[in-house]
Amino acid sequence: MKKLFILTLFFAGFAFKAQNYGAINEILNRLEERLGVNQHLENVSVDNKKFVLIKDFPDHTERSFIIIKGKDATYVEMFDDKSTGQSTSNVFSGDIIRKKNIISLRADKLENKKIPIPVAKTLLLTKQKDILYLIDINSRDRWIDEESYSKKSK
Repeated sequence: MKKLFILTLFFAGFAFKAQNYGAINEILNRLEERLGVNQHLENVSVDNKKFVLIKDFPDHTERSFIIIKGKDATYVEMFDDKSTGQSTSNVFSGDIIRKKNIISLRADKLENKKIPIPVAKTLLLTKQKDILYLIDINSRDRWIDEESYSKKSK
């Protein structure tokens, strides 16, 4: 009788907690979305997209752009010196390979001249709240789709 009572209490507690599983599932979905796992973005086109990364430091600001056109890509680094107001840039060009949500960028030309060691980036395509991001696998930097950023700031 004691076992039956404990078993009944267990299932009653389980039934009362069942309503919380929906909330827990929603939290897990948001966490998966934030990490970029279990997203099926194979059908999302990145053709003619421009992704932006801005880093602010005490003495300078770094702005980086990845521009994708078909299988070709352009990677631009811009450095703004805060003390002098001077800007410098590097323009790399190369190609991309995309497999599902992973985009590999290999830029082997600096201002149309071959360089011995290409700039390589491995990026994870993710989507959060209808905004596309590229997350650098190595540095965890988040590149935002410029089109999405422009819509948001207006």
